[in-house]
Amino acid sequence: MTALVASTNEIIDVAPQHRFDEAALARFMAERVPGFVPPLSVGQFHGGMSNPTFLLRDGAGRRLVLRKKPPGRLLPSAHAVEREFKVIAALAASDVPVARAELLCEDPAVIGQAFYLMEHVEGRVFRSYTLPGMSPAERAAIYDAMNAVLATLHRVDYAAIGLADYGKQGGYAARQIARWSSQYEASKTDALPAMERLMRWLPAHVPAADETAIVHGDFRLENMIWHPREPRILAVVDWELSTLGHPLADLAYNCLPWHVADRQRGDLLSLPPDHGIPREADYLAAYCRRTGRDAIADWNFYLVLSLFRLAAISQGVYKRALDGNVSSPGALDRLTKARELAEKAWALAEAGG
Repeated sequence: MTALVASTNEIIDVAPQHRFDEAALARFMAERVPGFVPPLSVGQFHGGMSNPTFLLRDGAGRRLVLRKKPPGRLLPSAHAVEREFKVIAALAASDVPVARAELLCEDPAVIGQAFYLMEHVEGRVFRSYTLPGMSPAERAAIYDAMNAVLATLHRVDYAAIGLADYGKQGGYAARQIARWSSQYEASKTDALPAMERLMRWLPAHVPAADETAIVHGDFRLENMIWHPREPRILAVVDWELSTLGHPLADLAYNCLPWHVADRQRGDLLSLPPDHGIPREADYLAAYCRRTGRDAIADWNFYLVLSLFRLAAISQGVYKRALDGNVSSPGALDRLTKARELAEKAWALAEAGG
């Protein structure tokens, strides 16, 4: 297994800080999950710094995935597994590929935190944005499929599938600025001057034009399970940050690899022209064709907002790592990541006026 492709069976022993009463879960599943056959075995998916995710196997070989809130004191509105369950259950009626939602448990008495169960989807997970080891045609097809699914998501009639109350209509950018400013302040450890500047700049530059769609909030290559052989997405995962919001904010986040190098996931900033991965301009043009747009306005603002939000998230991961509440070994590096993202966002803000 390489950093390029991981199987969704990339399972480790449950981290000490994420252990829960497996016997209590087995009793719950015996009562609530049709066809459950004991005994239950539990493993944890490697990586992940937000909601811990586990692979469950019953005695008949059936596999399910459990997503739960992490233990400990949590930031307000963070780790909302209930919202994840709601959106994937609703999107089953759309053309957006998602894992089948099975069961939501909001009672913390069962295993200590709220959790939900969903279908286990087996396939490829791409860890590197540059897709090393693939042909240019394969890379182009994968990026085009990702673009198509994002456009499909943004065109879903959210009211028709029961998500009219999934968020507020309009005003998304202002709410995001307020939310992530608050989350940053709640998890702040070290001084990050660029974050302070951004918290003043962003509210003063919110675009007047507004629209509303379902937004994933963390739409990137790694949050998709791909067909074992085809450039086809079987399931988009990790819906924790989803809501009703501005589609261009979702698109800007998806395009950040064209603006910020990632030491772990690869660098799109200096690819040769024959590499196969499209230029950002071509990727945006494909999205416009699929969504019926003539052009994309206020692009710089949405890039800055996305970087600011990601910096705040990185700061939150770092704070939870200090508190001993994150399983990933790279979590303590997130302070450096938060600083780099904030400084890149401020540079774009200054360049854009």
